[in-house]
Order: sequence, then structure tokens, then C-alpha cells
Amino acid sequence: MHSTTGISRETLTAVVTVFGLIGVLLWRVREGRTPVTLRKILIPPLGMASGFCMFFAPQFRVPILWAMAAFTIGALPLAYPLLLTSRLEREGDAIMMKRSRAFFLVILLLAALRYFARRYFDHVLTIEQTGGLFFILAFGMVLRWRLTMMAQYRRLLRAR
Repeated sequence: MHSTTGISRETLTAVVTVFGLIGVLLWRVREGRTPVTLRKILIPPLGMASGFCMFFAPQFRVPILWAMAAFTIGALPLAYPLLLTSRLEREGDAIMMKRSRAFFLVILLLAALRYFARRYFDHVLTIEQTGGLFFILAFGMVLRWRLTMMAQYRRLLRAR
């Protein structure tokens, strides 16, 4: 299917995915240069939670078991590489995020996995349902990662 501009939906999706990925990578680099705070840990999943408002629109709704499966896949196997490649460390009075060299490779691999899986699911589900499921998957991944970071942060604060 082509739009009136001559750009296919697949091409547009690929371009938007690349720009989104670049934005995430730049944000992660910038985020890693400043001390971690409890607020910086909790704001992303809290802000992201507003995305659940999409499910007020019927076209985004999926069966609850599908939503639970997406959340579980995000929170368990897909969050695991993020947990393995990032940790918090105390540097003087500050707590800093330390990422292994593999962290950005993990981000790239997760983005590629999402892109190719989405291409499959777009043929099986509506675009809105696919977007909703991938949002739930990403939320599960981010929530587990950030809750683990919060626990590490509190342990480091107590260890003073």
C-alpha cells in the first residue's frame, strides 16, 4: 500500500524506527553522564503509563491473555539483557548508571527484534492492536528494569 506521497508504509515505519532508535540511544548516553536519582528512575515508567489511555479506543483493545503474555515477555526474557548490561554504582556521593559495552548492542538487538516481529504481527492483527501489544511488551520491560534499578538504588543509599 502506498501513500499519496509515494512512500510505502513499510519504508515510513523503518525510517521512524531508525529515528526513534537514534533518539533512545542519545537519551541513554546523556542519561548516563548525570547522577541517578529516585525521580529519574521512576519518571519513565510513570510517564509511559499514560500510554494505556490508548485502550479507551476500541480499535486498540486485545484479549486480556494476549496483553498478559506481552507484558510477561517484556518483563521476563526481554528485560533480562537490560538487567545484565546495566547496574548502579556509587561514585563518591553520587550514584551513577554503569553500562557494559554490550548495553547499546542489546538496545539495537531489541529494536531489530521489535521491528521484524511487528512486520509479522501487522499481517495478523490490525496496526492498532499490534501497537497496543508492543506498548504493553515495552512497558513490562521498562517497568521491571526500573523497579530493579530502584531496588539497587535503595541498597546503595543504605550502604553509605
